[in-house]
Amino acid sequence: MAASLACAFFFDAEPAGEPGKHALDTCALCAKRLARDSDVFMYRGDTPFCSEECRREQMHLDTVSARQATRRLQRFTARAECHRGHRQSRKVSIAS
Repeated sequence: MAASLACAFFFDAEPAGEPGKHALDTCALCAKRLARDSDVFMYRGDTPFCSEECRREQMHLDTVSARQATRRLQRFTARAECHRGHRQSRKVSIAS
């Protein structure tokens, strides 16, 4: 009995309609409805998933996204360094 009350409290305590917050009623990846009497697989503290597979897929997507962001940052940094070098090489002092 206590477990069912705790489960109900867990679901009912979620803030309704707050942007950026996941309600614990659907899987964050496949949008499958989460039953109150089934397991909920959490990721990053507040993101619910219906199965380990959905959670694993989201973890994979996050890893790929992080790698792409790192590559973009590296390319941007390399271009900025290259442009900085070109600006410095264009400055030529003329001695009389």
